[in-house]
Amino acid sequence: MDRIAITGGARLHGEIAISGAKNSAIKLMAASLLTDEPLRLTNMPRLADTRFLARLLRRLGAEVVEQDGEDGAETVLHTREIVSALAPYDLVRQMRASFNVLGPLIARTGHAKVSLPGGCTIGARPVDLHLDALRALGASIDLHEGYVYAQAPRGLTGARIEFPFASVGATEHAMLAAVLAKGETVIKNAACEPELGDLADCLNAMGAHVAGAGTSTIRIQGVDRLHGATHAVIPDRIETGTFALAAAMAGGEVRLTRTRSDFIDALLDKMVEAGVEVTRHNDGMTVKRNGHRLQAVEVETDPYPGFATDLQAQFMALMTLADGESVIKETIFENRFMHAPELARLGADISVSGGEARVRGVPTLDGAQVMATDLRASVSLVIAALAARGETTVSRVYHLDRGFERLEEKLSACGADVRRIAGEGESED
Repeated sequence: MDRIAITGGARLHGEIAISGAKNSAIKLMAASLLTDEPLRLTNMPRLADTRFLARLLRRLGAEVVEQDGEDGAETVLHTREIVSALAPYDLVRQMRASFNVLGPLIARTGHAKVSLPGGCTIGARPVDLHLDALRALGASIDLHEGYVYAQAPRGLTGARIEFPFASVGATEHAMLAAVLAKGETVIKNAACEPELGDLADCLNAMGAHVAGAGTSTIRIQGVDRLHGATHAVIPDRIETGTFALAAAMAGGEVRLTRTRSDFIDALLDKMVEAGVEVTRHNDGMTVKRNGHRLQAVEVETDPYPGFATDLQAQFMALMTLADGESVIKETIFENRFMHAPELARLGADISVSGGEARVRGVPTLDGAQVMATDLRASVSLVIAALAARGETTVSRVYHLDRGFERLEEKLSACGADVRRIAGEGESED
C-alpha cells in the first residue's frame, strides 16, 4: 500500500481551496435512491468513500456519472428503478455510511436486505438507533446472519422518534426514510451538525417537506414522491479545521477559501487561545503563526456546535509543541486515542487514561516511521510531521484517502515537502 513521506521544517504560505464535505456527500448520494429522476450534486469531493458508495449504488440500480462542471467536480446519480434491494457485506463493510441505504430502499421499494456494517476501530458505533427509528416508521426488522431484513409492504408511516442521545447517522437515516412516509414525522433530540441542514436542503430541493434541520427538533411532512434536483455540497468543516491546524503547526500564513469559518467556531476559539492568529473572511479564513511558541489549552469533544471529535487527533498533534500541559477529553467515541502512541514515536509526551489524554509539550519532534490507525489519526500524523525534524513516513494511508482529497497537492502548493510513495508498506488486511 502507499505511504506518505514528509520532511518537516518548512513554513506554509499560500491558499488552499476546501473540498465538499465527505460526511455530507455520502448521505446526499444515498438520497438519490429516493427518486427515479437524476440528482446532480456539485462541489463533490473525489474520495475513496464516495467511490465505495458509488459502487454500491450502481449495484442497487443507480447510474453514477462523475464529471467536471462549471463549478468543479460534480456527480450525477440516476436510479430509474431499484434493480436489487440487497446491500451485501463485501460492499457495506468498506464504509459504515453505506448502511444508510437501508432507509431509502425501504421507503421506495417496501423491502431491503442490508448487511450490518461491522466493527469500527474507534468504538462500537452500534446501529440500534437507526433500526429503532425505522421500526417507529412502521418497518418490520429482523436480524439474521449479519443482515438486516426489513419489510414495509404498505409503505412507511410518520411517527414521533425521540433519540436517547443526538446521533448524526441515526438522525440522517430517519430523515432519509421519513420523507416518503405517510403523514408527519417528528424527530426529537436530533443531531444539529451542518451536514443535517445540507441533507434537508437537498431533500427539500427534491420536493420533500423538512423543517427544523440544524435544531434538536426536525419535522417532516411525508410526500408521495420526490423529483430530481441540483444541489451543491457544503464545504468540509473537518478538512477546513485540519488545514487550519496544519498551518498553525508548521507556521507561516495560509488562507483557506471556499469554506465557512462558523462551521468550526469551537476549534478556532481554542486555536486563538493557544496563540494562533485567525482572521475570518466571507469565504473562509487566514491562519497565521510566525514562530512563537503555542500555549497549552484544555479541550473536550462535544456534539455540534461543540469541539468536533473528528478534529481531536489533529488538535492533539498541535498541542505536542505547546508550552505546558494540555488536557484533551474525548466524550463521543471510546478508543479514539490510538494516534497517541504513534505521535509518541515522533517524540511527543502523551499519557492516556480512559477518555482523557494529557499532552505535555516538548521542544521539538523528530521524524520517524509511523502508522495510521483511522482516518483522522492518519492526518494528525501528517500535521505533526510538518513540524518534525527530518523525515517522517506514514503508512496505511488508505485511511487518509477515505476523507482527504489531494492532501499532498494542497500542502505542497503551500511549500510543504510532502510526497506519496506508491506501492509500499503494509497491505490493508
